[in-house]
Amino acid sequence: MSTYELSKRIQSFWKFLVKLLTRHWRSLVLLFLGVYIPLQIFGELAEEIWEKEGGFPWDVPILLAIHSTTSPQLDGFVITLTNLGAYWGVFPVSVAIVLLLAFRRQWRFLTYALITFLGSLLINRAAKLTFQRVRPSLWESPAPESDFAFPSGHAMGSVTFAMVLIILTWNTRWRWVTVIGGLVFAIAISWTRMYLGVHYPSDIIAGWMASIAWAVGVCLVIRPHRSQRRLEKEEEAATETS
Repeated sequence: MSTYELSKRIQSFWKFLVKLLTRHWRSLVLLFLGVYIPLQIFGELAEEIWEKEGGFPWDVPILLAIHSTTSPQLDGFVITLTNLGAYWGVFPVSVAIVLLLAFRRQWRFLTYALITFLGSLLINRAAKLTFQRVRPSLWESPAPESDFAFPSGHAMGSVTFAMVLIILTWNTRWRWVTVIGGLVFAIAISWTRMYLGVHYPSDIIAGWMASIAWAVGVCLVIRPHRSQRRLEKEEEAATETS
């Protein structure tokens, strides 16, 4: 191959690369911020727990600070609120969302929601069994739990639920309402787990990171807002360019 031919091929590849990156820069940024960084944080937390079989220096002080705000009157409210992060709230509403999407035949949204909800649940159970972190026992909890702590199932479930709603409503006028509401809900549920003394802060953060990475990663694969016809046109355009 001559120098001229090599130069032409390099130029052709460069044009293709620039065009491809320009077309998909949003997805690449989302991949970095929504998948890579959360997985890095989760990995750091998991590695520390796996190697040292303990917690972090800031886990106990944060729990004790939250525990100093407890009161008998607040306990009942917190127990009710924390249940909304599982069987009383997230689970039935998630089922309702899936049924509604199926009824409306929004198959791509339905596929995204199903994979994200079920995958988050399986990831959480697998991680708990892998790390087998014992729950904190700093005080007697008014709502004790018996399974493993890392990562928090309530934190993962609430963030996954919020992420699905945000992505499903992203192209609607309800986008920012869902973002703010989902953020407040996820933080509130996570706070109840620490208030009740059944999770360390690191369990909560790990749950957040795992669910964000999973929800964003599935979104990048399924691309729920893309119509089938648009996807086919994009694939044809990419093939012609190459």
